[in-house]
Amino acid sequence: MYQPNSFRLDDTAAMERAIDQAPFATLITPGRDGGFEADHLPLLLETAGGESTPRRLRGHISRANPLADTPGAKVSTLPALAIFHGPQAYVSPSWYPAKREHGRVVPTWNYQVVHVRGRLRLIDDPSWLRELTGVLTRRFERGRPVPWSIDDAPDDFIAGMCRAIIGVELTVERMEGKRKASQHKPREEREAIFQGLRGEYGHTVADATILSGID
Repeated sequence: MYQPNSFRLDDTAAMERAIDQAPFATLITPGRDGGFEADHLPLLLETAGGESTPRRLRGHISRANPLADTPGAKVSTLPALAIFHGPQAYVSPSWYPAKREHGRVVPTWNYQVVHVRGRLRLIDDPSWLRELTGVLTRRFERGRPVPWSIDDAPDDFIAGMCRAIIGVELTVERMEGKRKASQHKPREEREAIFQGLRGEYGHTVADATILSGID
């Protein structure tokens, strides 16, 4: 990933927050024809266990997915790249104070992404899969007035659903983040971007703050 120094996101905690806020990832793995395959799925970052424990991303794919039949992936590992796409938006030059002053302005696109590289293994273990589905459900049901739980469904139904999926676990080797948010621009311009994002596109305060670089 092209990384100008002004846009580099090096802080590990900040990258972990970005993953937690935008967990729907693009998972890229080697293809059978020598190219690449891309899958799209939620991946949760597991960080507990101390500094000596490698961080892991966990999720699942359909058993019908060709990735589930990758030779050797259940006993060995594959190189993989997970891309987490955070907030992004077109930035109009009509928002800039400089447009009224001299007109020498052009559009841009602001965004935040995190790339996670590592080794991926497939997991075909009913207990592991049931525990994972519980973790995923709790993560995405949190905050609801009446959260749904896998315990709300019959055990045999959940067991059958788990038989239709394969677990994926990526052991993290390297993380790199990028936040292109006009950080190198004057404060007045960044504040104008914030107001533009909020007013024209209805971005949340949190996303507009990230994309305008005013925090």
